[in-house]
Amino acid sequence: MSEALKPAEILASGKFERQENEFTTPFGDQPGELPVEAGRYRLLWSAACPWATRSAIVRELLGLEDAISIGKASPLRPQKDTADWAFTLDPNNVDPVLGIHELSEAYLKADPDYTGRPTVPAVVDLTTGKVVNNNYFKLTNYFEDAWKKYQRPDAPDLYPEELREDIDTLNEIIFHDVNNGVYKAGFAQSQAAYEAAYNALFARLDWLEERLSKQRYLFGDHLTDSDVRLYTTLARFDAAYYDKFRCNKKRLRDYPNLWNYAKDLYSIPAFKNNTDFHAIKLHYHVSGHLSGSDTEFRVLPKGPDLNVWLEANDRQRFLA
Repeated sequence: MSEALKPAEILASGKFERQENEFTTPFGDQPGELPVEAGRYRLLWSAACPWATRSAIVRELLGLEDAISIGKASPLRPQKDTADWAFTLDPNNVDPVLGIHELSEAYLKADPDYTGRPTVPAVVDLTTGKVVNNNYFKLTNYFEDAWKKYQRPDAPDLYPEELREDIDTLNEIIFHDVNNGVYKAGFAQSQAAYEAAYNALFARLDWLEERLSKQRYLFGDHLTDSDVRLYTTLARFDAAYYDKFRCNKKRLRDYPNLWNYAKDLYSIPAFKNNTDFHAIKLHYHVSGHLSGSDTEFRVLPKGPDLNVWLEANDRQRFLA
């Protein structure tokens, strides 16, 4: 990564510290909350981003497609000095609903003084064209709870009341050690920071491997929000994090339970439909902000073999 593209989140110690979200107003029916109205919002995402992918998965799992529209940015970053996402997958290189070419346009419309990275997922209010929520950590919970009246009748309860405290606790662990852990290793600019993140990541993967040796999902036989959060990192592990982020102690496929668990989730249509391995490889290996803008010729890795994701898994052994 060139000095010009060095993330603002790199501390003097070489440690990576992710930026805070600015647009965090929750959805709900209380004063000051974002009103829950079908057709009012558009979810902007990229198939490259794990945080955005989990929002897209949950939206489809719950049947919110008619209530919340969706716009998809390219996995390739725009060639500019600041990080952004571009809608070059659409005709005329603009989002067909919002009419914007780059995500930053919706951020600057919401806050003309915004200087952070425009991130996905981002929820835009169609009445104003402004980003109103980019809180990737809570967004799926809002879909699961505040948007319940628009869910399909047979939607899974991904955030059941009796498990919420435990789900929230596990989500924090997964975020710090796994979801963000791979980035703390990959973006580290000191040996000490890298090794600390690396050690925490693989210690946590070992812990999760043991947990999943006894049950189908992270909370027994009940698919939850936590499974979605862990899955999006696992889906990118062998194709990107293992080599690009130097998380190379083990591949996902070297963990029997985590690997079969990930294949089990991939067999669910909402997971598979929102997992684009080609986009993942393009983003992490070719996109300038991650491969280095000083690299004139970038090669897209041919492997790993992605057909193995379609092979049978052994998680049925936990069914009564």
